[in-house]
Amino acid sequence: MEARNRCRLGGGALLDASYASAHHLTIGSPITLQTSAGNTRRFVVRATYRLPQADPVLPNVVVSQQAFDRTFPQPQDQEVLVDVRGGANPATTARLQHALGDYPDTTIQTRAAWIKTQGQSVNQILDLFYVMLALAVIVSMFGMVNTLVLAVFERTRELGMLRAIGLSRRQTRRMIRHESVITALIGAALGLPLGVFLAALATRGLANYGIGFHLPVPQLVVFLGVAVLAGTAAAVLPARRAARLNVLQALQYE
Repeated sequence: MEARNRCRLGGGALLDASYASAHHLTIGSPITLQTSAGNTRRFVVRATYRLPQADPVLPNVVVSQQAFDRTFPQPQDQEVLVDVRGGANPATTARLQHALGDYPDTTIQTRAAWIKTQGQSVNQILDLFYVMLALAVIVSMFGMVNTLVLAVFERTRELGMLRAIGLSRRQTRRMIRHESVITALIGAALGLPLGVFLAALATRGLANYGIGFHLPVPQLVVFLGVAVLAGTAAAVLPARRAARLNVLQALQYE
């Protein structure tokens, strides 16, 4: 069916009905297409069609694959690396821009600029993951605060006995804080190796695209520090509440 439609099209084109109406085109009207290089080619409108506005699957103008390849010799974006003697400099860049003046959609970049451009797309994806990680840390902090508060309530009598035998307020706060940090480190000890393992599997599957596995040791150390800070911050309110317990009332708590 597709091959038959291509043969029927020949030098013709299919137009979206709204596009044809806006440009006053009907069946049999000529339409001229221009490439980025300035070349033009005339087609004849063979038919019009209507597409759902919610999810259009075709562009405004449709031509056969053969006609498209003849009109647009390089329909896909291509990257060409040029080795310049003496390195890139403004004079060389100017000469290249002059030589490629007939192709206004061509972009000339040095090696450093090209690497920076490619890295920006990767950095955007990493920034998205960092935002998701920050949200996960915030949610986990609320969970840790809730757990520590419940632990303090359930251990009110125990805390009262510790205070009665000489445990100071400062030592009480330190004990609760250490419990929170240990809980956060347990989560980091489970999450970091699992994340590294999943990253290794993902990069192995993408090895055909030139993506390799690299263990980001500095980032892992930073994430470990973030876990410690999150545990310390989550213990502030529960530790303060435990330190302010009345010893006599805590001993009578059941």
